[in-house]
Amino acid sequence: MGVSRRSFLRCCAGAAAALRLDLSILGTLEKAVASGGPLKFEAAAVNVPTYPITPQVFTTLEKTVIPIAPYPPYPGTIVLTPGQVSQYAAYGYGVWGNDGTYPTGPPYLYVRPPMVIGGKDGPPPPDPSVRDPLAATLLTFFTMSDIHICDKESPAQVPYMAFQYPNPMTAQGQSMGNSSAYSAVILSTTQVLDAAVQTINVLHQRTPFDFGLALGDMANNTQHNELRWFIDVIDGKPIRPSSGAHRGAGTIGYQKPFQPAGLDPSIPWYAAVGNHDLFWMGSSPVTDYIRDTLLGGSVLNTGLPTTVPPDFPAVLNSRGYCMGVIDGATEYGDLIYGGLARQFPYFPLVTADPDRGSLSLSDWMGEFLNTTTTPVGHGFTPEMVSEGFACYHFYPKADIPIKFIVLDDTDKVNGDAAGYIDQRTYEWLINELDEGEAAGELMIICAHIPLLPYAQPQSPPPANNPLYPLWPMWTSSSYNPDPSLYPTPDLFLRAQLHKYKNLILWLSGHTHRNCITPQPAPDGNPEYGYWEVETPSLRDFPQQFRHFEIVRNRDQTISIFTHNVDTAVNPSPAGNGSVPPAWNSRSYGIAAQEIFQLQIKQGPNASPLSGVYNAELVKVLSPEMQAKLAQIAPVVSSFKINGGAIIPGPQVTLNNTVVGSTPTHYQASEDPGFAGAEWLPYAQAPSFSPSSRFKNIYFKVKDGSGRESAVVSSRLPNPLPAILGLVLDH
Repeated sequence: MGVSRRSFLRCCAGAAAALRLDLSILGTLEKAVASGGPLKFEAAAVNVPTYPITPQVFTTLEKTVIPIAPYPPYPGTIVLTPGQVSQYAAYGYGVWGNDGTYPTGPPYLYVRPPMVIGGKDGPPPPDPSVRDPLAATLLTFFTMSDIHICDKESPAQVPYMAFQYPNPMTAQGQSMGNSSAYSAVILSTTQVLDAAVQTINVLHQRTPFDFGLALGDMANNTQHNELRWFIDVIDGKPIRPSSGAHRGAGTIGYQKPFQPAGLDPSIPWYAAVGNHDLFWMGSSPVTDYIRDTLLGGSVLNTGLPTTVPPDFPAVLNSRGYCMGVIDGATEYGDLIYGGLARQFPYFPLVTADPDRGSLSLSDWMGEFLNTTTTPVGHGFTPEMVSEGFACYHFYPKADIPIKFIVLDDTDKVNGDAAGYIDQRTYEWLINELDEGEAAGELMIICAHIPLLPYAQPQSPPPANNPLYPLWPMWTSSSYNPDPSLYPTPDLFLRAQLHKYKNLILWLSGHTHRNCITPQPAPDGNPEYGYWEVETPSLRDFPQQFRHFEIVRNRDQTISIFTHNVDTAVNPSPAGNGSVPPAWNSRSYGIAAQEIFQLQIKQGPNASPLSGVYNAELVKVLSPEMQAKLAQIAPVVSSFKINGGAIIPGPQVTLNNTVVGSTPTHYQASEDPGFAGAEWLPYAQAPSFSPSSRFKNIYFKVKDGSGRESAVVSSRLPNPLPAILGLVLDH
């Protein structure tokens, strides 16, 4: 049924009048809808804040965030519910460090786990600040995952399911709570992403990233506005982090429009799809009822779960409970319209918003084509959008034989949180692996859902199987040609992956934790083992991303150094009299851990206090791959003095681009033999003082293994034509 723009607005205004909601910006909405264009706000018309992070940025190699468990100021234990946000501070929830103001925990240095399931630390690696001088960096990148950008005013989310935990919240009277349904971090997910992007930019200035990866669950509830906020924050576009009536947008900190910093434009980034990007709350196919609820103004009315975990399709097919929305006009994000439907004298309505529509897989990929950062599409192409197939590969760095295979492993048949791969995707993946193996390329699979990681903590712990099947048997649609031999699809897939000696990593998110799982070959051949590395959630504590560095060692193995980075936050006033929302969000994330009693440590070697897991993962290479990597040297692919511009002064800059291995030092000289020149720490634009503007400047670099590039040269631009032009013009 079609609805005219005028009828849509009349419904919005009528609902607002019935509920006494503020529609002060309805005029803006009406103009935008009448013009057929998207909603926008003009930065000049409002005081749009920015939220710069603290100038001190630490990785967990230097300091860690250590939560301090709540201790009430009087005897007894005070157990708060997740929705009692205003009382967190009074009862000691959400505190970290010695004074709750900045990371003060100890550094968590690299461990070197063995390629053995359940193995503890191996021999301690060298001090990470003193890298093996004969090791050469091949690639540096970051991964982020599970930010769950949340439209907290959407009528189709489920905050009521967790707002009052541990109060009974199931049809059977059980106490069921899940921080994915609600925690106070949903108030400021866009601001947290902005802080993470700024943290990445600072680290990029220290040691440049070659690229970044977003490993899924960008959106919380498959909504168009949620994904757009994610992309727009990274692009540095103005953000209005609210929807519907935009209640509190002029007064409440987490609701105010703001200007993100944007990712450094020199960092390309790529994306993989997650279950929350495609399915309702990441747990159920999107039904017509959900689509109508998202685009309308009626608060979601469902049943309550009867099992743990809940059977969400059954919940959606029943009625009786309103799931509620967050009131953005309240300081702590109070829940309204949650509870028994019959308790409301009228059915709860909120202001509808056409930008909340659910995204299909093709719609989701198509949004990445609307971006100002690189590459356009972030891995997805118009052809992929047309086909509805979200798998691709890319090579992040020229002359480095490392292939990234981005895999869509979401369950599009059952629409749940389990891993999934159909026959078409399986055949595509095997073809990609075959081609990479034949070409002599190291290969990394990137997917949202882990394959077979360490199990979640259990009591008692499993006796013989410490691994956690996220691809269970009931995912019958997942490709498994021999279930009698492989009880679950993940076991079948893992058996195929062990046929590829050049596979080194499976990167994922999904579980909101730091966990590294070795996957040794069944026959013990070290060449055929690989590592699974999970990236934690940017939404939930510890609100971290991962830093990776792939290094060629002197013995021609490779090391994958990976460490966690806390999102840098700033307690200073944001220029509008309020504490920055990302600062509050860290406290809220820690409080959620404490209230829901979520386990921090996951698998051997992870910190029991912070959940941090920093590791050097060693991969044994085949002789053929050893020989190929040994030949890699840095190559100066471009070299310009002052970027080709005429700039007067005694010093010039030497703009350069290097491919191949990462340089650590450079030499510059007017002598082609570099007489008297010293090796200096590498920079992309070092300064140089020439003796004359009419001589060549020679330049070369070397990497950590001492391999040198070929010499390149350039001459200062001749200023005479420009000077003569000025004279003739006058």
